[in-house]
Amino acid sequence: IRKIMTYIQTPIMPMPRRRHPELHRLQHIGWLRAAVLGANDGIVSTASLIVGIAAAHSGKPQVLVAGVAALVAGAMAMAAGEYVSVSSQADTESADLAKEQLELENSHDHELDELDELAAIYVMRGVEHTVAVKVAHQLMAHDALGAHARDELGITAIVRARPVQAALTSAASFAVGAALPLLTVMGTPERFMMACVSAVSLLSLTALGALSAKVGGAPIARASMRVLGWGALAMAVTAGVG
Repeated sequence: IRKIMTYIQTPIMPMPRRRHPELHRLQHIGWLRAAVLGANDGIVSTASLIVGIAAAHSGKPQVLVAGVAALVAGAMAMAAGEYVSVSSQADTESADLAKEQLELENSHDHELDELDELAAIYVMRGVEHTVAVKVAHQLMAHDALGAHARDELGITAIVRARPVQAALTSAASFAVGAALPLLTVMGTPERFMMACVSAVSLLSLTALGALSAKVGGAPIARASMRVLGWGALAMAVTAGVG
């Protein structure tokens, strides 16, 4: 009875709540940047080209040919540009990782220097020196190269360069963006072509800015006005050329 009463009177400790994994916006930064850049360029460049050619009193067939050519050329250029630039970043990351790996394998004394280097980084971030040394030692024993890549070089899986992903995303998003003003040309009379293309393109840019801000967690109004302003400026200048 005494054991039962003791058990009943013992306060029940709440079960530890299971932590849900945090979803951060930064994990989308690679494909989001390429997609927004491609779609924005697709809308702005193709719509501006169409408006410029239409301003020169060209007919709908000429405008459509120029627009399709702009779509194809722009998508290929975006893919090539993204692949080359992101590949350069990937090459630099690989070179730094290879250098770091060579330094880690060079000698025991250098390994101690790398340990002190990691500890110093943690101390600068606010960790006590004794704890920093222990953390650095454990991380070095678990994955020395990964620890230095993350904490010394700033290379993580989230921001790691992915050339193929960037190229494909940019090309596809450019084609989708460029298709909007082209479809507008096909569905509107020739005399209303400039006005309709400009209106649809500016509305699409506003929606693109809002969508990218929503995915990235940024202020929607500011992002929308930013892409809208630059798109309107590009169309106005190109119309002046026409």
